Amino acid sequence: MIIVEKLHIENIPALHIVKQSLQGTKTPFVIFVHGFTSAKENNLHYAYYLAEKGMRVILPEALYHGERSENYDTKELSLNFWKIVLNEIKEVNMIKEYFEQKQLIDSERIGLAGTSMGGITTLGALTQYEWIKAAVSLMGSPCYTALLKGQLYSLQQSGVEVPLSNEEIEEQLTHLQPFDLSLQKEKLQNRPLLFWHGERDNVVPFAPTYQFYKEIIPMYEKEPEKLRFIADPLADHKVSREGTLALVEWFERYL
Repeated sequence: MIIVEKLHIENIPALHIVKQSLQGTKTPFVIFVHGFTSAKENNLHYAYYLAEKGMRVILPEALYHGERSENYDTKELSLNFWKIVLNEIKEVNMIKEYFEQKQLIDSERIGLAGTSMGGITTLGALTQYEWIKAAVSLMGSPCYTALLKGQLYSLQQSGVEVPLSNEEIEEQLTHLQPFDLSLQKEKLQNRPLLFWHGERDNVVPFAPTYQFYKEIIPMYEKEPEKLRFIADPLADHKVSREGTLALVEWFERYL
């Protein structure tokens, strides 16, 4: 039997999914981060598949989402996008430490994954935490500074007034640089990394992520199997069943 438990880890609402028979046992561990305007419950199918394979899974609620909603509209949420991402990078470490203290996870077998904003969070977290042993980005991007510039350009093109001065924009770009994996590829340290991305994605651009993947291929020359990019030519901003099963198989292999 798979159990789903509601938790609060400090101030973070989360769902804890694990086989009942493994509830008190040290297990491999996966933190799965949801996407922009989504909620933790929307990713229960990933957690179920992973729990079936003997992993303990946590689905945290991102700031201003789900149970933590402050009733922002999409525009207000958009303006807080990077605050949410950087906060989530901080909180995945808090979640990991919580389960370590309870001696419920194998510290050598921890994975991080997410969809869209969660994939972006995952790739940024790889710049900060060596404890991430394997990662999966579904529709994410490692290019934080380029993505912010693209977001600002899109807002301007759609006639939305950006409530930031040029100085504030430069400050935010500087703030994001330490988390931008495209600027510090060496921090990957050859850790297993899987990408899934739809080529028709109109939310998180496909091309920059694919370009990043091509640039890091030489770094995995000795262990090419640890790096994979699944490009779906027909998909837009929605993960296919193939992407879901590839994620499960990736963590089964590398955790």
